[in-house]
Amino acid sequence: MKEKIVKSNIYPVVTVRDGIVFPSAENVLVFGREKSILAVQEAMKGDKTVVLLMQKDNEIENPNPEEIYDIGVLASLDKVVPGEKKQINALVKGLQKVKIVKMTKTTPFYEAEIEVLKDTDNENEEILAIVKYISGQIKKAINLGKTIDFVFLMNILNIQSSLHFSHQVAMILDLRSDERQGLLAELDLKKRLEKEVEYVNKEIKVLEIEQNISSKTQKKFEKNMRDTFLREKMRTIEEELGDKENQEVNDYKKKIDQAHMPDNVKEKAIKELKKFAQMSPYNPEASYIRSYLDWLTDIPWNKASQDNIDLLLAEKILDEDHFGLKKVKERILEFLSVMKLEKMSEKFDKKGKKKSAKSKKSEEKTAKKDAQPSILCFVGPPGVGKTSLGRSIARALGREFVKISLGGIRDEAEIRGHRRTYVGSLPGRMIQGIKQAGVNNPVFMLDEIDKIGSDYRGDPSAALLEALDPEQNYAFSDHYLELPFDLSKVFFITTANILDTIPEALRDRLEIIHFAGYTEDEKFSIAKNYLIPKQSRTHFIPDKKAEISDSALELVVRRYTREAGVRELERQVATIFRKIARLIVEDKIGDKKKTINIDDIENFLGPAKYSAQMIEEQDTVGITTGLAWTQAGGDILFIEISTMPGKGNLTLTGNLGDVMKESCQAALTYIRARYKEFGIDKDFFSSTDIHVHVPEGAVPKDGPSAGVAIVTSMISALTNVPVKKDVAMTGEITLRGRVTEIGGLKEKVIAAHRARIKTVIIPEENKKDMVDIPDNVKKDVQFIFAKRIEDVLVNALLKSGISVKLKDSQPKKKISDKVKKTVK
Repeated sequence: MKEKIVKSNIYPVVTVRDGIVFPSAENVLVFGREKSILAVQEAMKGDKTVVLLMQKDNEIENPNPEEIYDIGVLASLDKVVPGEKKQINALVKGLQKVKIVKMTKTTPFYEAEIEVLKDTDNENEEILAIVKYISGQIKKAINLGKTIDFVFLMNILNIQSSLHFSHQVAMILDLRSDERQGLLAELDLKKRLEKEVEYVNKEIKVLEIEQNISSKTQKKFEKNMRDTFLREKMRTIEEELGDKENQEVNDYKKKIDQAHMPDNVKEKAIKELKKFAQMSPYNPEASYIRSYLDWLTDIPWNKASQDNIDLLLAEKILDEDHFGLKKVKERILEFLSVMKLEKMSEKFDKKGKKKSAKSKKSEEKTAKKDAQPSILCFVGPPGVGKTSLGRSIARALGREFVKISLGGIRDEAEIRGHRRTYVGSLPGRMIQGIKQAGVNNPVFMLDEIDKIGSDYRGDPSAALLEALDPEQNYAFSDHYLELPFDLSKVFFITTANILDTIPEALRDRLEIIHFAGYTEDEKFSIAKNYLIPKQSRTHFIPDKKAEISDSALELVVRRYTREAGVRELERQVATIFRKIARLIVEDKIGDKKKTINIDDIENFLGPAKYSAQMIEEQDTVGITTGLAWTQAGGDILFIEISTMPGKGNLTLTGNLGDVMKESCQAALTYIRARYKEFGIDKDFFSSTDIHVHVPEGAVPKDGPSAGVAIVTSMISALTNVPVKKDVAMTGEITLRGRVTEIGGLKEKVIAAHRARIKTVIIPEENKKDMVDIPDNVKKDVQFIFAKRIEDVLVNALLKSGISVKLKDSQPKKKISDKVKKTVK
């Protein structure tokens, strides 16, 4: 082939994955990538010449200049025809080796300045001998089964030039991309031929091994055919004899083979099956082994569902199923993001290159040591959506969902299973849940983990430690199976109402996510967007036959429910739709649409259950509104204090706990130490009895956060100064009058907002927790941050003549003159 005279040194560049065409050789190439098509089209406008360059990584779809080799081939395009899906087919002929001097254009296609490279064509006897040897080896490879295109073969056998011979041989060798590029970049003819000798010998060895394997496989196939024929014959004889016992053994063999068990499990199953095969069908132990084999073959040892980690879809599903819960949803989406990155890291390294099988194996060992998956624990009052959120996570992931309730479990065997020696023994609930799911990576919800008990049968929470510990659960041991099961792929979620009853060791393995109660606005939105459509479908109400007005729904939320969650609200909505269903059946509505207004609510639901008014209609002496946290969310708490002539006795009523009693003692001590500052008689503690009462005596109350409310009520009662009725407060008090931090702020503030409180006094140390308060609550409620008890008193008591001696002032000033530290 005559060398083409290079008229220009700037040509369009086409990157190829592995289809480089050597000089003096030709091949048909298909161009499908956008840049490649544009480069070919540009070349067709000129002298139909392009530069072919191989990319360093075949997996990259659009390589950068740094990801392309700089030595390639200048080639001409002949017989260019359009192909399928906008592709271009072309007969490409290699002309000369070239080197890229610089890229002159990168968009919309590559264009480069080139430099022509010359091979050293010093043909001699040694080179001719190598050429003759390679020709003989190629013929040998063809005899061993190598397939070579007839045109290439004829070109190799008829070429007179050793240089062109080396190029043609490079085209037919089975090489990796880097090896082919190495031959292209080698300009010394002798060295290139020596490399080709090495490659062709290597290929012949592979072909010889393949032929040997093929021969052995043929013999094995013939033996298997003979064995199959004999087995079929034996099965026919057994069927004729009615040998059902052997049939059952064979069925179990099939199940064991199809279960894809780990080697140690399969070995155990075969051992038990042999024992079963030798037993009499009347042996009682045969039924135990049969049950055991059923469990072993039904458990999904290696069957997993494919994760569909799409964050946009997951966010959409979470928003469809649950209103609000912004922080909780964010945490779940973060968790899913980490899972997606983990999946990506299994396939690609940090540079974006696909990992080899060898590197994957080495990293799997390290991954087992480094893996620290989080076990989520949803903590919050009943009815806020903890369990249903678990279902939404499973739906977002595309995984199976399994839920088991741990409430009231006291037997460790419920978690770990019973030994097979017991009659009626079964695996524990963990393995039962895995079998129920049918895959080994479900979303597994452990509900009510805070309600596990313990007795003489063991501690179930201790058995959960192994299942929930990422360092151990890859080899979870069930007493019934007596074999380790890998739980590391399971997405565990636990739920609880309170954390106090969860053992410390178990709590340490959980990542706590708190669920606060809903505000009235949130309840209204949930009822309108979720509960009403759901109950309408549940009660088969025809479309556009009935609706609940917004004002009526607000009344139901405010006067008929007072809970953290929405279960009671859903029951009230269900009651309304049951009444509507009856009206429809009795034909009392007719063809008109029934709209439920405020006037209909009392007829449907009866008198309001809760009053919208505060306990006092006006500012009252000795009564303070405190804030409390309960398992069902936040609540308001009234502290009542009365004084009477006596001998300084302190009476406490209202079912108070030890901590709350101590708060009363601390409050009294603080007031006695500063009686002058409050203008109280010196002998009040020896001539006045104080009665502290917290209403709803049937409800146990405890905790230190009522300290400031108790001090405020005492000072109000002793000085006869009323407390503002629309002010609520929370905070712990020290003997020096400092207001210290409390917990459960969000739930308490939501309770205050629900009770129409206008001002809430909280410890200054809790200012950091304001980020958790909903925006609509911040808008409606004024927050005052108190550092000392004086900050509370000046904002809670009405303007009065109480004198307070301040350290930086003249002997006496009025409380009303102090500067209010108010922060919205």
